[in-house]
Amino acid sequence: MLSCWDGLTDEQIAYNVGISRSTLNSWKDKYSDISDTLKRGKEVIDRQVENALLKRALGYEYTETTREYIPELDEMKTTKKVTKQVAPDTTAQIFWLKNRKPDKWRDKREVEDRSAVDKLDMILAEMKAVAELDQEKIEEGCIYDDKQSSDKMR
Repeated sequence: MLSCWDGLTDEQIAYNVGISRSTLNSWKDKYSDISDTLKRGKEVIDRQVENALLKRALGYEYTETTREYIPELDEMKTTKKVTKQVAPDTTAQIFWLKNRKPDKWRDKREVEDRSAVDKLDMILAEMKAVAELDQEKIEEGCIYDDKQSSDKMR
């Protein structure tokens, strides 16, 4: 139906069909068949790209065939077959690992810095201890509590 099989974006598909992107989006909302077809097509091309990336990351072998024209026979004949190897591509490996296992392979690992939280907890604990000590002194009559005396005056 549409060119999603070629790996095109929705914007490119809309352009090829001769409609605006918003019209395509409207059609996708209105007609589930269009939306489903585009999704399936994109999944197919995405899978092909994933497979190609994996193949490149692992390396592979292929057979190179040389064909030559033989004038005496007036036809093309296979004259040589050579098995060649493509070495694994470290860039493809890194890309694959960073995307498949980001917690282990991403460049910037997130380390939780708890120093501010720990410091705040310490300050709050100290404030609580001071407040408890003040409360004890108030109860013992060692500290004059303005709030209590103003409450008594009312």
